[in-house]
Amino acid sequence: MFPPVLRHRKTSGTVGWLLLAGSLVVLTGCGSTRAEAESRPRAGQPGAASQAPAAVNVAIAREGTVREQREYTGTTQPFRLVSLRSQVEGQVLDLSVDVGDAVQQGQILARIDGAVLSTNVAEAQAEVAARQSEVAQARIAVSDAQTQVNRARAELQQAQSDLNRLQFLGSQGAIPEQQVEQARTRVSTAQATLQSAQEQVRTRQQAVEAAQGRVSAQQAVVAREQERQSYTTLTSPVTGSVVEQTTEAGNLVQPGGEVLRLGDFSQVKVAVQISELELGNIRPGQSVQVRLDAFPDQTFTGQVSRISPAADPVARLVPVEVTVPNTSGRIGSGLLARVTFNQQTNRSRIVVPEVALQAGENQRGGPPRNAGNQAQAGGNSSNSQGGRQPRPVAAGTNQARGVGTLFIVEGTGNEATVAARQVTLGRRGDGQVEVLSGLQPGERFVARSSRALKNGDSVRLSILSEQAEHSN
Repeated sequence: MFPPVLRHRKTSGTVGWLLLAGSLVVLTGCGSTRAEAESRPRAGQPGAASQAPAAVNVAIAREGTVREQREYTGTTQPFRLVSLRSQVEGQVLDLSVDVGDAVQQGQILARIDGAVLSTNVAEAQAEVAARQSEVAQARIAVSDAQTQVNRARAELQQAQSDLNRLQFLGSQGAIPEQQVEQARTRVSTAQATLQSAQEQVRTRQQAVEAAQGRVSAQQAVVAREQERQSYTTLTSPVTGSVVEQTTEAGNLVQPGGEVLRLGDFSQVKVAVQISELELGNIRPGQSVQVRLDAFPDQTFTGQVSRISPAADPVARLVPVEVTVPNTSGRIGSGLLARVTFNQQTNRSRIVVPEVALQAGENQRGGPPRNAGNQAQAGGNSSNSQGGRQPRPVAAGTNQARGVGTLFIVEGTGNEATVAARQVTLGRRGDGQVEVLSGLQPGERFVARSSRALKNGDSVRLSILSEQAEHSN
């Protein structure tokens, strides 16, 4: 028997040797596994297991047109913005509305103290009465003058009758010639008296007309003062809403002082600035799409209501006004609006979906030089399992500048393969893009793929693939 201390030391040594031996075995196994892994053939090398062909949707290259969508930003404004101002001086007695309240045309919105104006109306009406009294007096004078005319006419008739009688007697020698001459003198005097009376009538009639004119003028003063008195009641000229309240009840306002600002929101308008190069594609009445950040899930339809004839001489931008119906009244003022003009080109080009484009590794030009580069061109947006779809390149890449990559389908059936081809791109719009060069009508290309592709890959055509017209 060993002493306890010695027994313990012996046991610890045995355990240490066992741990050392186990570590050597593990290291040897790992080295063997790593060597076996390095000796296995990699994917793409001779001896590698073949991968199943990718399923692809094949499309036929055809000519078409691209509907471009140009988006411009602006701010919503009421269709009409009215500033309700006081036309008289006075204290605001009452304001019956506040900001945001709906108003109807003709509705009373505010009242202004009109005591002074009422006094002015009373004074003007009293002056009218005085003028009317003058007219009455002038008419009485005309009547008196007319009586004098009638009297002078009667006297003239009597004098003429006496002259005729005396002339007969004088011709018979019954009376002296002097009496006949006196009779003639009385006739002449009566005629002069009649003419004077008639002239007096005309003068008095003119006085009546002048007095009537003064009455009419004073009545106009009364009407003016009454109209000014009516200005103490402010009514809404439009149907809409109160946009701004610029004063409070109790404040003194001057003529022309703003009290309320009203907006007609039955329609809203958006002013945008467009380039002079796009002016030829925009016309009054053209339909546009308007999106508001305040309502991200809703698109509104408007139309071009006005195109300014004057462009900014520096920026070369033309103001264009777009009107949007707002029957529900949900759209307010000051909202950010995004206006999209749908423009269709007149030229016919080969058009392909944007999702069919692949981003190449060599984005500065030139087609891919080997299969490895082609693999990177088609696989930069897929995961290790190859299940994600290639995504379009964002603006700013070479593709957005006019260069992209398509995979052309060669062969049929089980012998179908793809070849990467660089193409020159044109206009974009509505998920489509023009191909200016690198693709001919009738050629087959990959529209979608179940995984990332590379040059020379075998593919399997899905049931959604288009068939060439000449194929069986």
